[in-house]
Amino acid sequence: MTVPVGPANQPDYANAAVLLQTALWPADLLGVLLAVERRFGRDRRKEQRWGPRTLDLDLLLFEGVVLETPSLTLPHPRLHERSFVLDPLAEIAGDMVVPGHGRTVRELRSALAETGG
Repeated sequence: MTVPVGPANQPDYANAAVLLQTALWPADLLGVLLAVERRFGRDRRKEQRWGPRTLDLDLLLFEGVVLETPSLTLPHPRLHERSFVLDPLAEIAGDMVVPGHGRTVRELRSALAETGG
């Protein structure tokens, strides 16, 4: 469990990461993730940014793809700044190199820990 980023008046969060194989393109996979969020009651249009939410599914990395569109940035733009993302990701893909950073997930996690992040 981790303390939320954003407004303080919300419960702690459980964080996890999954590694999967898919035939979907990144934008299509993001669409599936957003549909799952909606199925669990999340309405991004009505919520406060970084406020309480039922579910938050992010696409962090996609086979070394670097992408920036209005709806999707890969790798996730704040992945390297968040231990609550890097910790579970390091458990399943610690040796994966994060595009644009030239370092592995594990190395980014260690660097963040050294700075107190």
